[in-house]
Amino acid sequence: MIAFSSSYDPSWGATEDQWADAKWQLKNRVNTLADLESRIELTQEERAGVLLAGNKLAMSITPQFFSIIDKNDPNCPIRRQIIPRMEEAWTAPEELADPCGEDSHMPVPGLVHRYPDRVLFLVTDRCASYCRYCTRSRVVSGVGEQKLNMQHEAAFEYLENTPSVRDVLLSGGDPLLLSDNKLEKILSRLAAIPHIQFIRIGSRFPIFCPQRITPELCAMLKKYHPFFLSIHVNHPKELTTEVQEALGRLADAGVVMGNQSVLLKDVNDTVEIQKALVHKLLMCRVRPYYLYQCDLITGSSHLRTSASKGLEIIEGLRGHTTGYAIPQFVIDGPGGGGKIPLNPNYVVNHNSNEITLRNYEGKQFTYPEPSDIPQEIKSELLAT
Repeated sequence: MIAFSSSYDPSWGATEDQWADAKWQLKNRVNTLADLESRIELTQEERAGVLLAGNKLAMSITPQFFSIIDKNDPNCPIRRQIIPRMEEAWTAPEELADPCGEDSHMPVPGLVHRYPDRVLFLVTDRCASYCRYCTRSRVVSGVGEQKLNMQHEAAFEYLENTPSVRDVLLSGGDPLLLSDNKLEKILSRLAAIPHIQFIRIGSRFPIFCPQRITPELCAMLKKYHPFFLSIHVNHPKELTTEVQEALGRLADAGVVMGNQSVLLKDVNDTVEIQKALVHKLLMCRVRPYYLYQCDLITGSSHLRTSASKGLEIIEGLRGHTTGYAIPQFVIDGPGGGGKIPLNPNYVVNHNSNEITLRNYEGKQFTYPEPSDIPQEIKSELLAT
C-alpha cells in the first residue's frame, strides 16, 4: 500500500487555511541562519554552509518542504537537498559554473537554442526554494556573481522568425513563481506563433509549494493544450498529500506530466528508494521521465554519485516493475553536449546474422536478423 501523509505542521503557528495558501508559504520561507537555527539543530558543516550560501546560492525553504525534513537525522535525504553544507565552498577540478554550456548557446539573452527544434526559455531567476545542486546556481537566487540577462521581447521575436522551433520549454528559476496573469501573457504570446506546436514548463513548485496549483491556474493552463509539465521529485517522502492533490488537479486539467529526478548521493541512490519513488509518482499520475546524473556544477561533489550507480538502478528496475515506471537515465554532456542516454548493456553479441541479448534475469536469447526472400521463392509465389 502506497501511503501519502500531510505536510501540515502546527508548530509554524499557522491554521490549516493559512498552510493551504501559497502566499503564506512564500512569505514564511526559511531564508536566514536565525530562522533555520530556531527550527533545527544544525551540524557544523550545515552552519558553515549557511554562512557561505549568501555568496553562491541563496537559501530558501518553504514551510511545506521544511516540514518533511527529519530534524533528528543529519543525513535526512530531504535535508541534504535543501540545507547548504560547507562542501559547497569547494570546487572540484572537473566542476563548471555552466556545466550544460547554456551561455554559449544563447542567440538571445535568456533563450537557449541547443537542439534543432526546441528551445529553453528562461523567464525568471527566482524559485520557491533553492536546491543545493542547482544547474543554474550561477544565475538564480540573486546572490551569485553572474546575473541572468533576460530579454523577453527579443526572445519572442527570435522565435517568431525561427520556424524550425516547434517546442518551447519555460524554465528559470521557476516559471510558476510568476502570477497567473504574467504567465498567461507569455503562454498566449507563444501559442500565437504558428510553428510552435506545444509548450512545456519545468517546475518544482508543485513539490515546494503545491498550494500554488490552484483551480484557477489549472483552468488557465488548460487553454494551451497540448501542454506539458516536467516536475522534479527526488525522494518518495516529497510526495505528500498536498502534492498528490496538486498533481491531481493538473492531471484533471489534461496537463501531461513527467518527472525529472537528479541522482544524488545518500538521497536517492538505491534501487529501493527509486522503486518507491517511481511507484508513488505513478499513483500521482506522473510518468517517471528522466533520471539525471548530477551535473558538474561547482560545489556539488558531495552530492554526486558514479555513473555506474545510475546504471545499477536502471538494471534494478527493468523487469522488476512496470515499464511505465522506468525513467531514462541521462548525462547532460559537459559543456553543451545535450542529454545523452545511458542504459545497462543488454547486448551480448551482434553480427550481420543475429543479435544475442540478455534479459533482466541474466538469461540469453538470440534474435535473428531479417532474411531476404530467395528469388526462387518469389518466382513460385508470383506463379501462383
